[in-house]
Amino acid sequence: MPVRIRLQRHGKKGKPFYWIVAADGRAKRDGRYLEKIGTYNPNTNPATVELDVDQAVKWLENGAQPSDTARTLLSYRGAMMKHHLNGGVKKGAFSQEEAENRFAAWLEEKQAKIQAKIDGLHNDKATDLAKRLDAEKAVNQKRIADLAAAPEADEDTQDETAETAAEETSPAETEATQEEVAADKDAEETPAVEETKAEEAPAEEAVQEPAAEETKAEEAPVEEATQEPAAEETKAEETKAEEAPAEEEETKE
Repeated sequence: MPVRIRLQRHGKKGKPFYWIVAADGRAKRDGRYLEKIGTYNPNTNPATVELDVDQAVKWLENGAQPSDTARTLLSYRGAMMKHHLNGGVKKGAFSQEEAENRFAAWLEEKQAKIQAKIDGLHNDKATDLAKRLDAEKAVNQKRIADLAAAPEADEDTQDETAETAAEETSPAETEATQEEVAADKDAEETPAVEETKAEEAPAEEAVQEPAAEETKAEEAPVEEATQEPAAEETKAEETKAEEAPAEEEETKE
């Protein structure tokens, strides 16, 4: 039965939490496992890794194969280092006491590195906080200075505006400007009146002329109509006068 040292996921969505377990390689990731040998929390900085080093070394010596992530975590906590030293003891390269001393020295060095990283993170956080506080203080001081300078600036501007208004509006100038305004209004009104008169005159002429022409046109046919019957009557009388002598000649004969 192939045994794997791997991670089993727990926790909630967005914040995972893992167990380091020794399980059958054919089992599901979150299924049954043989033994829990540690935990891994990636939500902290640096990550929190808790491991039973002796049990991990026991499984490694029995032939368990760690996954890539599990191998990194085992090396981080020293399980891979201890497994390597135990192999040197079995081969007779050095004694068990020397292996333990080497492992203790490695653990101290590793813990010093981890602590240095933690201290560096705390220092960075403290300096960042101090910079932000200094920036906020500078902004607040600038705001206070602006508020203190604002009333003085308002008084100065009011005095300047009052002086300029008094200088610009003298009595003589105001009278002159009023007269100029009145003259401009008269000059604008007179052309307007003349234009209105000029526009009204052609309109009246245009209205009168067509009326006169219409009356003449109406009277002309009436006169022609009265003259034509008179001409016809004169012609009838002439014909009668010519016929009367002829009849008289016939009677005499």
